[in-house]
Amino acid sequence: MQMPPISRRHLLSSGMALAGTTLLTPASARGTADPNAWLRTPYKYNKLVLAGSKVAGSFDEKAVDCPFVFFHDGRFHLTYVGFDGTGYQTGIAVSDDLVNWERQGIILARDPNDPVTRYNVAAASILRESELYSPGRLIKVNGRYVCAWHAYPNAGYEQGAAVIGLAYSTDLKTWHRELPILRPEDGADWERGGLYKPYLVKHGDTFYMFYNAKTADKRWHEQTGVATSRDLKTWTRHPGNPILRNGPPGSPDARFASDPFVVTHRGKWAMFYFGLADNGKARDLVAVGNDPLNFSKVDEVLIDVGPRGSIDDDYAHKPALVYHKGDLYHFYCAVGGPYPNEVRGISVTRSRPWT
Repeated sequence: MQMPPISRRHLLSSGMALAGTTLLTPASARGTADPNAWLRTPYKYNKLVLAGSKVAGSFDEKAVDCPFVFFHDGRFHLTYVGFDGTGYQTGIAVSDDLVNWERQGIILARDPNDPVTRYNVAAASILRESELYSPGRLIKVNGRYVCAWHAYPNAGYEQGAAVIGLAYSTDLKTWHRELPILRPEDGADWERGGLYKPYLVKHGDTFYMFYNAKTADKRWHEQTGVATSRDLKTWTRHPGNPILRNGPPGSPDARFASDPFVVTHRGKWAMFYFGLADNGKARDLVAVGNDPLNFSKVDEVLIDVGPRGSIDDDYAHKPALVYHKGDLYHFYCAVGGPYPNEVRGISVTRSRPWT
């Protein structure tokens, strides 16, 4: 009998080896000489703020994953992918306090008649202001919002070599999805196995598409690169890719340096990302630079896995950050429990202790 391909989820779980924005700082980072204080949100909520719905037949019945947070029409919004046992689809939830979320349903659905999205379509980011200490207000391009998505070609959890594309909307509810703009076969060896999360940023007159990708090896590695465009149609991969590489053996990102979330603050750039260590644990990390193409890793773990029995005793990964009422909030995908019965949901940390 032919064995099914090893998925990214199984590999992780098995342990196989805007202009005018006021530049604020969270209260916890003020008055300190620590150069990295502005990056930290050390206080875990220690509960899921969004989990699989457990509603039979729903798109997010079994798990939720891949948070992206922004502010729109007076409320915070969270896009996320839901898994129903067949593949990914993208939903949205709304909140007034960043803790209590109301599901609003699917915004980007798979299309059984489309060879690209017949099983999966995951909206990973919508173009928003890049300042870290902002509520993450959205930016329109020619009157439309722009979403970056990726899709895996096969049924299951992240099965096959995914591609990256864009979608456009005027109301955040109905999206016009265009053809893929980045394919793994057009890239270098580090990305030939498939593309993962795209994160879209606009700086000056240039769009930057940060994304992680994997090698084609059975025991693959993931690293992060970037492509640029002036018109959102013609994209050029950066010749220095990958711009965020794996660390040495024993480091927290020895296997994966993945899922970029890229922001600016006081002339600095920060790429939040997750690393997978040789021991199979995934944690959120960060790298900092003076421009969008050169980053140096900060030698610390921002969000670590929790103790056995906690919501994130396996993985605390896939960052998304937003600022609200003096505090920085860091959302992440928390995974706890033994595979294949682990619980995968979304939790949050912040820069000030919870009361």
